[in-house]
This record gives sequence, C-alpha cells and structure tokens, in this order.
Amino acid sequence: MSESTPPVCSYEGSDYQQSFWDQGGRAYEDAAEAIALKKLLPQNGKFLLELGAGAGRNTPRYKNYQRIALLDYSRTQLEQARDRLGISDRYIYVAADIYHLPFIDAVFDGATMIRTLHHMADPLLALSEVRRVMGSDGVFILEFANKRNFKAILRYILKKQDWNPFSLEPVEFAELNFDFHPQAIKCYLSENQFVIEKQLSVSFFRVGFLKKHIPTRLLAGLDSLFQWTGSIAQYSPSVFTMARTVSSGQALSQAEGLFRCVTCGKPLQGVENDLTCDSCGAVWEYRDGIYDFRPKK
Repeated sequence: MSESTPPVCSYEGSDYQQSFWDQGGRAYEDAAEAIALKKLLPQNGKFLLELGAGAGRNTPRYKNYQRIALLDYSRTQLEQARDRLGISDRYIYVAADIYHLPFIDAVFDGATMIRTLHHMADPLLALSEVRRVMGSDGVFILEFANKRNFKAILRYILKKQDWNPFSLEPVEFAELNFDFHPQAIKCYLSENQFVIEKQLSVSFFRVGFLKKHIPTRLLAGLDSLFQWTGSIAQYSPSVFTMARTVSSGQALSQAEGLFRCVTCGKPLQGVENDLTCDSCGAVWEYRDGIYDFRPKK
C-alpha cells in the first residue's frame, strides 16, 4: 500500500449501531432509507458488495441477491453483523480499506455504499475501486450527504455558515465527514464509467420536532411521496443514486477465486483460512468467519 493512501475513518470498538440507530432517535431516517432502497434495488442479482456494511443494518434488505460480501474497515462492526446475520455461504465478511479492495476485477454485479462516501477524503479513488470490481451492466446504489440542502442554503443566506452550499467542492464539516454537491457526484461517477439512471431525494423531514411529534410510519410515508423529486433537483440532506456500469466488454468474472492481495494485486487462492500471496508472501488473516485485509500495524 502507498504511504499516500488517504486517511480512513474507523468505527473500531464503536457502539454505532446501538447508540446512533437503535437508541439515537433515527427510526425515521432508517425507514426512509429502507423505502429508497426498495425503489432502487434490481429484481434479482448474483453477488452484491456492501461497502461500509457496519453492523449489517441494511443487509437484510438485499433479499434479491444470492450472495453478499459485507465490507467494513472495522472488524468489531463486522463481528456485530456476523452475530446478527450468522455465518453461511450467503454472507462473506471482509475487513478492508475501500481504497484498496481485496477482490479480483469484475466479480460483482451489484454494489451499495450507504452513509459511507461522506467519510471518503478521496471519493474519486474510492469510486474507481468500486468500478474495478464490478462487471459491465452492474448496478451501483450510492447514498451521499448533500451539501446543497435546504437547511444549508438557509443558513448560508442568514450568514450562519461560511461555506457555500452551491460550490462544487466537498465541505469537511468535521474530521473525515464530508458533504458533497450533487453535480460533483455526477462528475465523479461519470469519470469512473458509471451512468446515473435514477436519483431519489431522501430524509426531507430530518427535524427533531417533526420526528418527536409525528409517528415514524407517517413521516416516512410522507418522505416517500417526495423522494421522486430527486430526479429533477436534489435539495434533501441525503440523496440516493442508482447508477449502472458502462459496458466495457468486461463481463462478470467467472474466475474461481474471489480475493486478490492488496499489497501486490495478485490473485489469492483458498477460502475460509489464512490467505498467503504466492507472489509477495503477504499473509491475510481469516478468523472467526472474517477475512482481514487491513494493513498490518
């Protein structure tokens, strides 16, 4: 791995699932995202890569895919996902860096990245890796935090924030937490051979007062009624984009192996055990159902 690798945001040891989702008053956001995913997911698929899978909050929603690889930089988050979903042939748990995906080329026909791009200091590099591991005509569902949202625009007009919500560059509002302009995301995807087919604006009603006084089911239903507006303009705090990989003549991989060495890029042989690279000698651990491709400390 290069010393210039962008910094990685790790949730290692975090109780993120419990504190943020289960007990954090975000039932509305979770329900709105579930609705958006249902609208965008294809009717069927073979092998899905879930980037930033965390504790597996969204994984049960990908019912139409035969197999799912859950990838997260945090091993402890993956342990929670494993305990929630179990160990089976359908799920593969992988601790790795999105900037250095440990998979061979063109192995997935689907991928999702939900609430994850906002931690990417180099989104172009991250998306280039996603494209590399996807075959032609693959479906990629990307969620991003939208800097051009109504609240940010109002705060800018009232001079309560310095950064311009209409400028194309990302804004880092906290360390390794970025908001992106929708037009910039469109450019990032295009540069990496993705074509946007559908967009949804999500979480219009992400306001404490509304979430406290309006039932979650009703609020999520209202959100669903407005999500289609994302096809025209995006002013919600969260945007879901469904893009398809441009046909490049690279069919879905039929290779028997799945992984490649993140040090030298050579294919790795074997499953459900430590993987040793025949080319550079690097050893990647497999323990308690989780493959670990993170750099050695």
